[in-house]
Amino acid sequence: MFDYKEKFNVSGKCCIVTGGAQGLSRGMAEALLENGCKVVLMDVQKEKLQQVVEEYRGMGYEAFGVSGNLADREDIDRMFAKAMELLDGRLDVLIPAAGIQRRHLPEEFPIEEWDLVLNINLNHVFILCQKALGIMLKQPEGGKIINIASMVSWFGGTTVPAYTASKGAVTQLTKSLAVDCAGRNININALAPGYMDTEMCANMTQERKDETTLRIPAGRWGTPEDMKGPVLFLASAASDYLNGAVIPVDGAYLVK
Repeated sequence: MFDYKEKFNVSGKCCIVTGGAQGLSRGMAEALLENGCKVVLMDVQKEKLQQVVEEYRGMGYEAFGVSGNLADREDIDRMFAKAMELLDGRLDVLIPAAGIQRRHLPEEFPIEEWDLVLNINLNHVFILCQKALGIMLKQPEGGKIINIASMVSWFGGTTVPAYTASKGAVTQLTKSLAVDCAGRNININALAPGYMDTEMCANMTQERKDETTLRIPAGRWGTPEDMKGPVLFLASAASDYLNGAVIPVDGAYLVK
C-alpha cells in the first residue's frame, strides 16, 4: 500500500536554501520549515535574513541564517562550512535558489553585470551542488537537490541574455548531474517557475504585466505559495524515481 503520509514526510530533514530572505526562495524554505525540516537560509541581505530567521524561530521552527556573497567562491566556502556546522554535518536537501536578473539590450550589456549574473545564477549552483554531493554521497540515505530553472530555459526572453543563458545552463546542468548521480541514491531535479509575483518582476510595467497575465491559462501570476507543493514532492521519498526532470510551475503558460 502506498502510504502518502510516509512517502511525503520530510520531517527531520536537514536543508539549505539560498536566497531565502525573500521571494520564491523564502516560500520554498517556509514549506520545509512548516513540515518539520531544519533549514539554513542563505542570503546576501544580512538584516533582512536575520529578521526572517527570527520570525520563523519565533514560530517554533528550526531556522538558521548564514549571510554572505554567493558571487564569491571563497565566501561560498565559508557559508557552506557554517551551514554544515549548524546542521551537524548532515544534508538531506539542497535548494540553490538564489538568482538575479539584469536587463539591457545585448549590445549594451555591461560585462561586469554578465559576470555577476552568471556567478550567482549558475556558478553558485554548481559549486553548492558539488559540495552537497560530497556530503550526500557518504550518507546511507543519500539526498535531494532541487535546482531552479525558468521559463527562459525554453525561450529567449527579452533584454535578459545573461539570465537566459544562466537558466538554460542550470537546466542542462541538472540533467547532467542527474545522469551521474541517479544510481547513487541522489535525486537531482529542477523546478521552472513561470511568471511569479515577487521582487524580481516588480520593475515590469503594468502594460507588460497585463499582457503576460492574458497569456497564462490559469488567469493569474504565481506566488511563493505555489512552489510549496512541488518542493515538498521533490524533497520527499515520493520522488525517489524522478531524476533529471525540469518541472514547470507556471499555470500552463509554457504550453499555451
